[in-house]
Amino acid sequence: MRQLIPSWIRVPLVFFIIFGLVEYFIESGDQPAFMEQPVILLFLVLVLIILIAVEAIVSSMDNILYQSLDAEAKARYDAQQSETPRFIVWIQETYKKLLGQKPVEEEHEIILDHNYDGIRELDNSLPPWWLYGFYATIIFAAVYLVRFHIFNGENQYQELEAEYAQAKIEIEEYKKTAKDLVDINTVTVLTDAADLKAGQAIFEENCVACHMADGGGGIGPNLTDEYWILGGGIKNVFQTVSEGGRNGKGMIAWKQSLKPSEIAQVSSYVLQFQGTTPAKPKDSEGEIWVDENAPAEDIPTEAMEVKTDSIITIEN
Repeated sequence: MRQLIPSWIRVPLVFFIIFGLVEYFIESGDQPAFMEQPVILLFLVLVLIILIAVEAIVSSMDNILYQSLDAEAKARYDAQQSETPRFIVWIQETYKKLLGQKPVEEEHEIILDHNYDGIRELDNSLPPWWLYGFYATIIFAAVYLVRFHIFNGENQYQELEAEYAQAKIEIEEYKKTAKDLVDINTVTVLTDAADLKAGQAIFEENCVACHMADGGGGIGPNLTDEYWILGGGIKNVFQTVSEGGRNGKGMIAWKQSLKPSEIAQVSSYVLQFQGTTPAKPKDSEGEIWVDENAPAEDIPTEAMEVKTDSIITIEN
């Protein structure tokens, strides 16, 4: 049986088509589907074995049928196998037409009088593919002129600005779900019960030894009063937990052990201690911290802000 595509090409081609369809339709995240789900790898191996088996069976049947033929039938079969397939013949003829060249037998019709040491020049016409391409560029130029210079179509700069705007929207949407992208510049106080509960679990596992379960302080400072060594508020607390306290005598940097989202959770939980009454509160350390953006009524009465330029000092 005559085959347009040999089996050593057909088997890999069919296999990779099936492989591509599996990867396209099966959701596997960043990893290939056959790595994410080993059963898919087993399926692909079975598909490859089946394809090879089918090719072997077909080849064997073809050989058995060939051997069953008489000498005359074998000759006809061999002659048919040696014929060029019609599809290939059509491609070859189309290629020749696109070249637009004269056959060797007709070159005498286009020989020019130029003769350079016995080398004659032919007056071949431009290939049709080149002419068609040139005509296509003219049509494209006319359409482009009307679209962008007459009707003021959206140009590449406007498209770029639109893509930037869309990218910003997509980034903001992504940040809503990618909590570990949070840093000191983007962190905000978490109020969701699930986040606070997670922050409490982190605090009880890592921070109780120094700050006590009620935040009253021990080795570490009291977290319930208004005094802060490195500043209060979510951004300062996040920075302190992430980077650690004062060199040589402060808290270690937890950024090596906790994810940014976990640091945001425990920092938000720490702020819940403000204003509570611990069992054995430690003496206050540091200075009263006042958010410069807070309303005047939220500023403690025992603290007076004295602002000089951009510097804030606290007077008792």
